[in-house]
Amino acid sequence: MKPMLTVFTPTFNRAYILHQCYESLIRQSCKEFIWLIIDDGSSDNTKELVEGWIAEGLLSIRYHFQENQGMHGAHNTAYELVDTELNVCIDSDDYMSDDAVEKIINFWKQYGTEKAAGIVGLDASPDGRIIGTRMPGNCKESTLSDLYEKHKVKGDKKLVYRSELTRQCPPYPIFPGEKYCPLSYKYILIDQQHPLLIMNDVLCIVEYLPDGSSMNIIKQYKNNPRGFTFFRKVAMKYAPTSKKRLRESVHYVASSLMSRNYRFLLESPCKLATLAASPLGMLLYLYIQNTRRSTTLKS
Repeated sequence: MKPMLTVFTPTFNRAYILHQCYESLIRQSCKEFIWLIIDDGSSDNTKELVEGWIAEGLLSIRYHFQENQGMHGAHNTAYELVDTELNVCIDSDDYMSDDAVEKIINFWKQYGTEKAAGIVGLDASPDGRIIGTRMPGNCKESTLSDLYEKHKVKGDKKLVYRSELTRQCPPYPIFPGEKYCPLSYKYILIDQQHPLLIMNDVLCIVEYLPDGSSMNIIKQYKNNPRGFTFFRKVAMKYAPTSKKRLRESVHYVASSLMSRNYRFLLESPCKLATLAASPLGMLLYLYIQNTRRSTTLKS
């Protein structure tokens, strides 16, 4: 019987810590899942490490190596290869709580429907503290954007999607010379189709490492302006509020200037908001170009 869930892990030179994820999957109270590892061009001993785990035979593991494309390129490949009903991404520096797979499968069997995009659960730090806030207890379903904008939820959350939807959405664009496009692109598109079922349980243990994308977001801005510009256009188009649209427009202007695209106003899907946001966007551009900070987050 084919498992219901694929746990996929994009990885790049993370052999030093990938064992944490592996060990958490061995500890799962339910083993009815596939672990799909997308090796995005690692030059360390990731391949040999995974081959050893496959030989142990403790988990159903699929390993795929590709030339380095960045996190979003690894996600593209994962969504092409996943053939189970559900999928969840566990990053290479994160790991699952011991009963996460069992909770996901049981919850979906009880409440899952084609009218739902999947499940949204909680992330926690290694000491057990919830990342951000819990989700509203009186709310059974919500789009991801409404969780943050309407219900004022804060912090990263763990997303379990129906694979049919992640497969049907257009892939993340690959821009030559760039290695990053915000993953929220697909989440926004899926939001337009169905809400997520809310599960206020911890599914993933998250640790923000110094070499992770979350802790180097300003560097990502500088190195991947076309990826960010692409994302901001989508985020503007589907912004749930005028305030959110203006914020996305500010970032759109800044990333357009970084890519030296001075036709940004003509190419904007929300020209009035972009025009209004242009002064702040120019200031943001100057800040990003001149700051020595690596992140806007408080570590």
